This record gives sequence, C-alpha cells and structure tokens, in this order.
Amino acid sequence: MTRKLEFAGKGAASGKATSLVVFLHGYGADGSDLLGLADVLGPHLPGTAFVAPDAPERCNGSPMGRQWFPIPWLDGSSEVAAGLGLAGSSDDLNFFLDTQMQATGLSAAATALVGFSQGAMMAMHVAPRRAQAMAGIVAISGRLLQPGRLGAEAVVRPPVLLIHGDEDPVVPFADMGQAGEALVAAGFATSGHVMHGTGHGIAPDGLGAALRFLKERLPA
Repeated sequence: MTRKLEFAGKGAASGKATSLVVFLHGYGADGSDLLGLADVLGPHLPGTAFVAPDAPERCNGSPMGRQWFPIPWLDGSSEVAAGLGLAGSSDDLNFFLDTQMQATGLSAAATALVGFSQGAMMAMHVAPRRAQAMAGIVAISGRLLQPGRLGAEAVVRPPVLLIHGDEDPVVPFADMGQAGEALVAAGFATSGHVMHGTGHGIAPDGLGAALRFLKERLPA
C-alpha cells in the first residue's frame, strides 16, 4: 500500500511558481535537513517552489530520523529488506511527485529532484523509471543503485548532475565515477562537479554548481 509522505515546503519568491524543486534527504535525516537550501537557492530561482518530503520509514540506524530503505552494513538488516524498502519507497515517492505536480499544476518538465546521499540514490533510481522526463536530477554524495539494470529499465533520460566530495568517508568518491560511467552508457546527459577537500556534505561550490544546473533547466 502506498504511503503518504509528510513534507514541508517554501513557496516561490515571486509569488507564482513556474517550477518545482523536490529535495530528497539522506539516511537518518528528514525533509527539514535540506529545506534550508531553499533560502539560498530561492532568491536566484524566484519562480521556483520547494518541497522536502520525509522518507516513509523510521531509521533503523538513527531512530530520530527517517530512511528511504534500510542499509544492511549500517543497521544489520538483510539485503531482502533493503530491496523491499527501496521498492516500497519508490512507489511512495512516485505518488508524492504525482500529487505535488497535480496540486501545483506543474509538469514533470518543470520539476527537478535534488537528492543528498540516500536521497540522491532515490532520485537516480526513481526519475528514469517514470513515464515523463523531469527537468533534471542533482545527485549529491550518492551512488547509482543497480547500475546494470539502468539501460534496460530507463523509460526516460533526464539530465543528471553528479556532485561529490573527494574526501567523502561515507559514500566513497569512486561511486561518483561509477555512476557517471553507467549513466553515460545508458544514454543520459551527465555532468559532474567535484567538491575538493569536502567530506560527506554540501560545500558552497557544490551548491553553486547545483544552482547553475537548475537555472539552465527549469522554466524561468
């Protein structure tokens, strides 16, 4: 059964939204963890509204936070549980995106996903399998799940920006290159930005790269 995701949001600075950015948080966090980015991005994207859903499950490894799916090497769960969690959360996220676009009257082409860590994994997993291409995916400090299946399962190919710190101790920096290779091989327009000297986080230069990507792809 599809679960309804709780969320918080911030309206467009101009008062009328012509585009939508959906923030997807990481493992053990919640939507509020990323929604503050709207305060930085919003003045440069005056026609953009921002929403940040909470993942559907309480986090096994951080009970005060949320998770999109369990992570076996962190919380002792099984690979089966992780797979079921990914499938269930994918359905939940798809329902959330459909509901948000219907409520705002905005199309997929006017909607972008910005995910961090596990949220980046969700963004790259869900968006290519939707019926209509979104404006773009910004995947920060994440990895591409099931890369060998992407080419066969991708229905659409929205542009992707990969951003990663080269000193990330949580999701290895090498995962950025592996994701990029798989995305390019599957026909995705893919670009990357390396946050030099950055660990598992979002440095100002990375946020700047995300802003440039969004400005180029979202309706003015």
